[in-house]
Amino acid sequence: MNDSQTTLIKTNPFQSGWWRRWGEETFAAYAFLLPSILVFIIFTFFPVIFSIVASFLKWNLPYKASFTGVENYTSLINGPVTSPIFWQSVGNTFYFMLGIPINMILALFIAISLNRRLPGVAIFRTAFFLPTITSMAAVSVVWMWLYHPADYGLFNSLLIELGVPVQRWLRDPALAMPCLILMGVWHGMGYNIVIFLAGLQAIPRELYEVAEIDGAGTLAKFIYVTWPQLSPTTFYILVIGVINSLQAFTEIDVMTQGGPLNVTTTLAYYLYQEAFQYFRIGMGSSVAVILFILLLALTLLQFRGLESKVYYE
Repeated sequence: MNDSQTTLIKTNPFQSGWWRRWGEETFAAYAFLLPSILVFIIFTFFPVIFSIVASFLKWNLPYKASFTGVENYTSLINGPVTSPIFWQSVGNTFYFMLGIPINMILALFIAISLNRRLPGVAIFRTAFFLPTITSMAAVSVVWMWLYHPADYGLFNSLLIELGVPVQRWLRDPALAMPCLILMGVWHGMGYNIVIFLAGLQAIPRELYEVAEIDGAGTLAKFIYVTWPQLSPTTFYILVIGVINSLQAFTEIDVMTQGGPLNVTTTLAYYLYQEAFQYFRIGMGSSVAVILFILLLALTLLQFRGLESKVYYE
């Protein structure tokens, strides 16, 4: 190799050894990422695009699809048949989300109680977390027995001992949704407790020492130290709670099937009914798109609220 070729290699990065090594490493990285990328495209990206396209079609299986524009959306909003159920499912969805603040308050209280060096505290932490790792389908079956309307259901057995009349629980339109909320709070509390515990243990002890020097009591330390320091943790739990509530399906399908009188039919379950029970793929896709927009709007609203809070602080 003459001097001119050597100089060309030094000045041209595409012919140097580091460029070839960078290309090989980049190729290897994308090769390892390819399975995950394919899974994302096949099971996430393509179904989303397919749902958006199908939402503009009148597609009732086994009949062929035909383009109808925004007719599915107008039927959901103003249609004489589908509109009442759709708006009821929207209201039920927000009703179900009332369990989020209840869950967060209880989880924070328990996390503060467990954030101490006490004998056997690890056992209590494990006990609170166990429901979270249990299958929702299995949990729903167990709670169906607890809510059984007969006198041998556990809750009714307790009511009989207290001299209270037997309740119908999941079969009572006034009690069905509160029963689902109670079970959801119990099932999801363990996860929130762990997240709050991590946030509590990340708070510097010096802040509490300074607060004690200033004469702050337990309540003052919580208001001025613990709560502000837990803002990112609380925001994360709130976002995850909203997402999980909007996507709630298994407990409703197993325990109530949307009843009685559609009082537990949320948007996610209404989507399932339209697409997979009545085989109205176009209408079900429209509900899916609306659910996605609602989820996106609520998430952006929460992020906007966090940004405003940080800005003003």
